[in-house]
Amino acid sequence: MIIHADMDAFYASVEIRERPELCGQPVAVGGSAEDRGVIAAASYAARKFGVRSAMPTRAALKRCPDLVLLPVHMSLYAGVSRQIHAIFARYTPLIEPLSLDEAFLDVGASKRLFGSAAVIARRIKQEVREELELVVSMGVAPNKFLAKIASDLDKPDGFVEVAADAVQAFLDPLPVSRLWGVGRVTGAALQKQGIHTIAELRRQPQTALRRWFGEHGQQLWHLAHGIDERPVVTEHEAKSISHETTFARDVTDPDTLRAVLLDLTEQVAWRLRRHGKCGRTVQLKLRFDDFRTVTRTHSLRDATDATQIIWHTVSRLLDRELAQDIPPLRLLGMGVSGFDDGADSRRQSDLFAGAAADEAVDRVADDINARFGGKVLQRARSYHKSR
Repeated sequence: MIIHADMDAFYASVEIRERPELCGQPVAVGGSAEDRGVIAAASYAARKFGVRSAMPTRAALKRCPDLVLLPVHMSLYAGVSRQIHAIFARYTPLIEPLSLDEAFLDVGASKRLFGSAAVIARRIKQEVREELELVVSMGVAPNKFLAKIASDLDKPDGFVEVAADAVQAFLDPLPVSRLWGVGRVTGAALQKQGIHTIAELRRQPQTALRRWFGEHGQQLWHLAHGIDERPVVTEHEAKSISHETTFARDVTDPDTLRAVLLDLTEQVAWRLRRHGKCGRTVQLKLRFDDFRTVTRTHSLRDATDATQIIWHTVSRLLDRELAQDIPPLRLLGMGVSGFDDGADSRRQSDLFAGAAADEAVDRVADDINARFGGKVLQRARSYHKSR
């Protein structure tokens, strides 16, 4: 069985924990309205006003004039993420992080020691609450796809278990929008065919879905039947480290996209350093509103784990795309591959002046923040100012 653990409103929840007087207030983390910033995370109290991640801060303040806006403290969240993963590791070494605030856990080999997957998930949930004063929603299911849906169904503070013999009963009533890859365009196409629920999609012949959506139709058929054979892959085993985000609404604003991309880059760079990996290939992933997906890559001369070098590279890839007339984006992602593992493989890059200093700043900041709790040392920059 697989567990998907997803921290609730992670950045905002960590900030509220640090400042308990904010409990119950609408809180958001992100860049300032004056700097054309965007929201990185919003508390559930803020979400009641329609504030959401990737929303321009100016728009968020219009919806919620009493919004408490706090700057991003990435090193703090990375430090807390390390603590969360330490709790996960008490129960299994098979942990696949998706970002700082969510991960898959394969607990199939842990049952003899700790009990069923549901028992393990509840223990993790309790320990995160008691030790870190944070809330995590848990999904327990036979595979990664089902576990991720389950963790999202009862947020915040959710716990949903999908038994192996109840997969279709779980999936069938859900709207097709719950399936990976069903966005606005695909959803509208399915509605034209009279398909609104996963049950209705499941009843369609594979040939029809392939005719409508090509290879993507085949994937939709498998997901509608609860089929997902992907294993949990630890970062030590991974051939790349990446992170992506799917927007609640399609995004066209360049500043919003750069701000989100910087957040993704900082998370990926921290994960690289955490696992002693340096990569040569930087990748940008774009998925448009019609579900067309493109990737752009750039190979560096030397492998690196430096945030600034990776950001410099991936932001240029994005700028090249933005220089064209591209459709609205529903997903943005980035990653690093082509690993040379270990400190001996880390070489200074001459991509631009000061690279060695940036790498040193990353390593010193990681060491200090790991020792003293997260936000002792961080770069002096706003959420989206970085170029």
